[in-house]
Amino acid sequence: MPADSCVYVVDDDEAVRDGLSGLLDAGGYTCRTFSAAQEFLQAAPTLRPGCVIVDIRMPGMDGLELQRRLTERRLPFPLIVITGHGDVPLAVRAMKAGALDFIEKPFAAKAILESTKSAMNHVAEPREANTLEVTAKARIESLSRREREVLQGLLAGLANKSIAYDLGISPRTVEVHRSRVMQKMQARSLSELVRLGLAAGLEPSPPTAQLPRDLR
Repeated sequence: MPADSCVYVVDDDEAVRDGLSGLLDAGGYTCRTFSAAQEFLQAAPTLRPGCVIVDIRMPGMDGLELQRRLTERRLPFPLIVITGHGDVPLAVRAMKAGALDFIEKPFAAKAILESTKSAMNHVAEPREANTLEVTAKARIESLSRREREVLQGLLAGLANKSIAYDLGISPRTVEVHRSRVMQKMQARSLSELVRLGLAAGLEPSPPTAQLPRDLR
């Protein structure tokens, strides 16, 4: 991790900013907070190297738009997006566009610190993508056809019940396949699994039918 690097927290919720700032400070990181994506974007060209932790949903400019603007301006800040469970498809979009990770609310301190460590390593050595692609493709090859279908459903942000309905199997069977997918892909979290799936070139699978209301 570069000695002059910094973690930037961008969130319109003051309590979240304060909580993350305190956690990161305790973890040994230099941290600076912003209450709006536009505020960070304006300051970005003058900021020291670092990563950004940003809420995917904010009034005005959201996390996805901030990511797009940073990419357009070629400002190399690795992004970690914070998302609610219902925003997983948005988080997948962010990762397809280059975000390094997403963390679901409510998030654990360990998850934040591990993701930040990975992002800051990326600041120091930004070109690890090729290695990840080779690793991810090799692990994908170990999946059965059904396991790959379940993984595609997860990439689409579908719940187990929705995946089960689409594939014509039981939710319990989906849980078994999901566990095997996590094991074979050597993923410790859903976000890590998504990152590996996207690195391997696997596309999210859209639902083929609407889940009946009484099964949602």
